[in-house]
Amino acid sequence: MIAADQVLTGREALLAATGHHPYARHALRRDRVARGWRRDGAVGWLLPPGEWSAGAALGTPGPALDIFAALRADGTLTAGQSVNLSRVAPDEVTARLPAVGLSDWDFLWTTAPPPAQPGQERVVRLTGADHPALAALIEAAFPDSTSRPGDRGVVDWYGIRDGDRLIACGADRSRGDVGFLAGLTVASEQRGRGLGAALTAGMTGALFERYDHVALGVYPVNVGAIRLYRRLGFTNVAHRTSIRLA
Repeated sequence: MIAADQVLTGREALLAATGHHPYARHALRRDRVARGWRRDGAVGWLLPPGEWSAGAALGTPGPALDIFAALRADGTLTAGQSVNLSRVAPDEVTARLPAVGLSDWDFLWTTAPPPAQPGQERVVRLTGADHPALAALIEAAFPDSTSRPGDRGVVDWYGIRDGDRLIACGADRSRGDVGFLAGLTVASEQRGRGLGAALTAGMTGALFERYDHVALGVYPVNVGAIRLYRRLGFTNVAHRTSIRLA
């Protein structure tokens, strides 16, 4: 049993409690029932099995940690699952919640298409026939990517070709009612030629045909990418910490 100021059931109740925050609009699918809570300045939720994260929260991280600790203690959350919340110091996590891994990242979003970039007209939507080329490019240029051809959460792939060769790609992992870019990859020998800007701008423009917000995730150590994304209009940020449970 958890102690919450208010139990929240359903996507609309959770969105209202967060002020329709873009992160919540992205994380909470329209076709899934979510249950959550409000406590001491935090709003959190659990997601159905099979989602990339078992739960998340916005607002003050301390109360969210306490709720997730109670859910881990009663078996609702289990070892190996992950939760994510507003940026929190490692020692605050380990004092309250059994964890085997922590990762800080930033959720960036924009509310308008980016300024036009040279070469963005080369960005095209890819098909299943491109999956072998996608897999080869990602393995060579971005082997740590969490987006791969065939992943269930990928809606579409976009790319840039040089003749018949795929030299840049990105995944559309949109969900909820926010467009989301992921796995942005440029062939190693093609970097420094503006392809990252062209790919990001082209994909963002395409997603704005369906959404009023477009977002992406980036690690704070990736200073060059953050500089590029801010130049393209991704100036809104929510600082996040993902926690893998022990």
